[in-house]
Amino acid sequence: MIDRYTLPGMGKIWQDQFKLDTWLKIEILACEARADMGEIPAKDVEVIKQKASFDVKRVLEIEETTKHDVIAFLTNVAEYVGPEARHIHYGMTSSDILDTTLSYQMKEAGKLLLARLQSLMEALKKRALEHKYTVCIGRTHGIHAEPTTMGLKFANWFEETKRNITRLESAIATIGVGQISGAVGTFDHLSPKVEEYVCEKMGLKPAPVSTQIIQRDRHAEYMSALAVIGTTLEKIAVEIRHLQKTEVLEAEEYFSKGQKGSSAMPHKRNPITCERIAGLARLLRGNATAALENVALWHERDISHSSVERVIIPDSCIILDYMLDLSTRLIENLLVYPENMIDNLNLTRGLFFSQTVLLKLVDKGASREDAYKFVQTPAMEVWADKSKNLKDELLKSPEVTKLISTKELNEIFNYDKMLKNVDYIFSRSVEAI
Repeated sequence: MIDRYTLPGMGKIWQDQFKLDTWLKIEILACEARADMGEIPAKDVEVIKQKASFDVKRVLEIEETTKHDVIAFLTNVAEYVGPEARHIHYGMTSSDILDTTLSYQMKEAGKLLLARLQSLMEALKKRALEHKYTVCIGRTHGIHAEPTTMGLKFANWFEETKRNITRLESAIATIGVGQISGAVGTFDHLSPKVEEYVCEKMGLKPAPVSTQIIQRDRHAEYMSALAVIGTTLEKIAVEIRHLQKTEVLEAEEYFSKGQKGSSAMPHKRNPITCERIAGLARLLRGNATAALENVALWHERDISHSSVERVIIPDSCIILDYMLDLSTRLIENLLVYPENMIDNLNLTRGLFFSQTVLLKLVDKGASREDAYKFVQTPAMEVWADKSKNLKDELLKSPEVTKLISTKELNEIFNYDKMLKNVDYIFSRSVEAI
């Protein structure tokens, strides 16, 4: 297990220093490739490797004049290298280093997110096994349905997290391409062997076809994967928020010593972490939409996508990194109240056995339509009168007692039998790993 607290910071990947370090690495690799092909003297490349450097502040200072970040960078590098700098960026266009670097950053960020997802999945597995048999009422449309277990809730989230790992792995593979193909992707001034060399050294694959840029459907897929993951975290958070309602209180965010819930009401314990997660998920979905808008560009390239990506891609990676950390700690420290679950289970006084009774009547020869009516009539009585329970009302029904004995009815009203396949579900999910 990777300790999430020892992971290098996600923010570092998106800092100017990391980005420009990667630009320089790509430029040097391109020179190495050309030297291997005999296009430039090896001694010149050695000078470049020894002297090449930059200063972020100086690059930004030059950019104030050039209004072009790559030219500012190359100008600053040339100040360090001297005459041999003429070999740097030969036959390349800005997007060759911009897009290859962005792919590299997204791939590295994806690795950190995968580690976060793994930690979350492990936390969900632990809680699923802990509460495998913790019985609670299942709800559909917010209304009591039939019993389930808290462990199955965790197991469901565990499975979705597994799928999200697969989604992100696929998205990382899709974005894990580079290009060193020139102004419109035709390698007019540079051999494709340079691209192959650079990409191999960077842990990327060459984009089979590019224009001046790597095509933005790749970025849209990656951003969509982040949005789906964020939406899963929101789904978990919304469920916990519902379970934390005062009227329900089956589970609750951990409330630390000294924590305050409200500036006005000292009694409050609010699901603030879940609400934060739910809010941040909206940003991820919005950013994914912006990424989809970036796919359609003019001809071989325009620049309308660039300003958008400088915001949405770093922001989404950093946001999701934070959300995953929050979610993992939320699950690890979640307070669960089995006694309240049983109290809530009994609120409807046996109504959740209605389908079991219906099916028993069908087994005894009643039509489904008649069986439904025989059960619904007393069930509606129980809904209307809190002093009544379903079993007693069914025992008063001649249509029911004609087909089902009192002994059989008593056997039906046992929720343990309703959960007989929990072990089977776990065997093909949480316990299968």
